Amino acid sequence: MVPMKLSSHALARAIGVTPARVNDIANEKRGITADTALRFGRYFGTTAGVWINLQKRFELETPRRKPGDALQRLHPRAA
Repeated sequence: MVPMKLSSHALARAIGVTPARVNDIANEKRGITADTALRFGRYFGTTAGVWINLQKRFELETPRRKPGDALQRLHPRAA
């Protein structure tokens, strides 16, 4: 939001949600829900799908960034 010179409070006010929701999303404490995706899409002139896809990509990548990745300990089933 910094490059856009947009505060989380201003964004929250513009899309009709609490500043806490926007702050939590920005600080990776809360995910982007369908409702928020629709609001972001409308405000930023994108689709809700853009925001949902960002959330899903984040959810897929987050476990891979953790040390001792449990996925690495799994062995694929032999064909």
